[in-house]
Amino acid sequence: MRSFFASALAFASLLLAGCITAPNAPSLTLQTDKTPEGYVQCVLPKLEKHGITSTVTQNSRHAKVLLTSKIAADDVLEAYKSQDGTKVFLYERKPLASAIKPSRLEQAAQDCR
Repeated sequence: MRSFFASALAFASLLLAGCITAPNAPSLTLQTDKTPEGYVQCVLPKLEKHGITSTVTQNSRHAKVLLTSKIAADDVLEAYKSQDGTKVFLYERKPLASAIKPSRLEQAAQDCR
């Protein structure tokens, strides 16, 4: 009985590990030669193709794509103008089951580098 309880506790701890990641640490950081606006213009059609809706805010040096979620915290994709082009930060909460392969958002972000 003790081994079952220990196994169940270990499994529950593993499931909760995804819930305690640092909220301010990006899950992906990229560098691109595109402008922030150009990068977002590349990402949006890829997200819309999968039925992912988003809200975009931008200015001359920054673009932010907010993807609302019904089951978790909102995912955010931010692109900042830098000396070398654009620095992209993805803040995404992934369920444990999808940690094996990139999400659609992460794949779109990487494809537009």
